[in-house]
Amino acid sequence: MSHFTVTPAFATKALEKALKLYTPSLSEKPMTDFLADKCDDLGFSDIRIDEVGNLIATKGSGSPRIMLCGHMDVVPGKVRVRREGDSLYGRGASDAKAPLMAMLFAAASIQDGEGTVIFVGAVDEEGSATGIKNLVKKGMNVDYAVFGEPSGIGQVTIAYKGRLAINLKVSAKDSSHASAPWLSKNAIEESMVFAAELKKRLESGQDAKSKGMMLTVTMTEIRGGISHNVTPKECETVFDIRIPVDRDCKDTEQRIATMVKEISAERKVEAFYSILDETEPFEAPHNSPLVRAFTLGVMNVVGSRPTLIRKTGTGDMNVLGNQWKIPVVTYGPGDPHEAHTIDEKVSIEEYLRGIEILKKTMGHLRRLHGR
Repeated sequence: MSHFTVTPAFATKALEKALKLYTPSLSEKPMTDFLADKCDDLGFSDIRIDEVGNLIATKGSGSPRIMLCGHMDVVPGKVRVRREGDSLYGRGASDAKAPLMAMLFAAASIQDGEGTVIFVGAVDEEGSATGIKNLVKKGMNVDYAVFGEPSGIGQVTIAYKGRLAINLKVSAKDSSHASAPWLSKNAIEESMVFAAELKKRLESGQDAKSKGMMLTVTMTEIRGGISHNVTPKECETVFDIRIPVDRDCKDTEQRIATMVKEISAERKVEAFYSILDETEPFEAPHNSPLVRAFTLGVMNVVGSRPTLIRKTGTGDMNVLGNQWKIPVVTYGPGDPHEAHTIDEKVSIEEYLRGIEILKKTMGHLRRLHGR
């Protein structure tokens, strides 16, 4: 195949087409097929779809071996795809189809002998991370990994918080008629007190900390009661707890266990908690060849050094970074505050500059690798 030059107009049109494919978690197939076709046109080799639906394609040859991984799924909710000035609207515009397509076109520029790029379109990042978990389990021979999430082109994400989701079940000894509420404890009311107390204790002593380094406790679901005129005997609450990089899940779980015991004794109610999800926090080394290459790549295109940032969310980088022990960062065009919004958009200029930065970064990485 003759070497095909990707023009800005072509790259923009391709992103627009990608946004027109509505691909909520575990319904990514239209995007998988679209990317497989594009990879074929752009001269990638070994284009395949793994057991869980991730698209994997290779470009170039030799070392270093770099994985560029973006996710194909979006959160639910359609956004009309349209261009207005420099803005391109659509569900996934920033999170994360602009980063994904920028990675595709940057990877496409790599020629044989310039290093090997393994481009991955992952499934289910917004769901249960089925895609990334499968990649990690299978293993992949790579020296570096970059994940595509909107950081803005001037920022490189080097850390994500961990996450602990817990279900807390509070039970009263018995229930009573709502007209004689004094006859028993009310599990919903007790849950409210319990939840507030647990949050207060877990979050205490953090006044001096930045948001990126704070442990946060957020109540996200509540279920309780069986009838409009009976006092509830049981109530379940779900908490989403975000854990900064200087703490870990195990230590946080031990604190929760102790606190649940104490509060339950103070309030004289039965309480059990179970863990629904745990993801360890992760911070990448700040001085790896990968971070240095990004610093130079951003300086080439933007003219200033990127800021290294810690994000308060949890990403695919946590899952892989804690397992593979290779330099890894998360990067991509797009405004993170546009993610999941009702009128999500991305700046076309930023997307196009994102492609250039990724290309330059891979060039610098080639030079810095193995030094």
